[in-house]
Amino acid sequence: MPSPLIAEKYGAFFQLARQHQVIFYYVGYFSQHIVAAMADAVKLQLEVAGVPAPTRRKLFSSFVEMAQNIIHYSADALTPPSQNNGELRHGSVCIRREADGSFLLLCANPIAPPVAEELRVKLGALRNMTLDEIKQAYRQTLREDTPEGSKGAGMGFLTVARDASQPLEFDFDTADASGDSPVFYLKAAI
Repeated sequence: MPSPLIAEKYGAFFQLARQHQVIFYYVGYFSQHIVAAMADAVKLQLEVAGVPAPTRRKLFSSFVEMAQNIIHYSADALTPPSQNNGELRHGSVCIRREADGSFLLLCANPIAPPVAEELRVKLGALRNMTLDEIKQAYRQTLREDTPEGSKGAGMGFLTVARDASQPLEFDFDTADASGDSPVFYLKAAI
């Protein structure tokens, strides 16, 4: 016979996810293989749900960029910081459907304190750009070399901002952090 303690302990989380129309949620360690498997699941779920192709593309590319940022920059890692291949880093990503049919993508991960200030400046400037300015910056970044210290091509936030229907929202929470690393939160409406 099933234990009622399971429902008592985890039922509230399940109900909260349903109430908020969460269609995908993952918390744990991210790797390239895990992201690829999650991306396949997200892609299939959106296709089956009949989400229009342009929206699916935007959701998919933004989801992958958010997951890649966790892999590259989370301060909670099972692999050494110097390792640039096969990284395992902790974070979470969530996709929820809004009542109007749009979607919210949310991600969270701990980051090194100096990175927090860099992100605050970069994302603050990005929030103040028009869509045309974001597209222009995206094209310019494609032509440039990878920024120093970047583990990607510097395209991630520009891609998410370009595909979002409103300015990106972000926050840092030191109260939720383990150790000295603040937790970085990013939200994109698609």
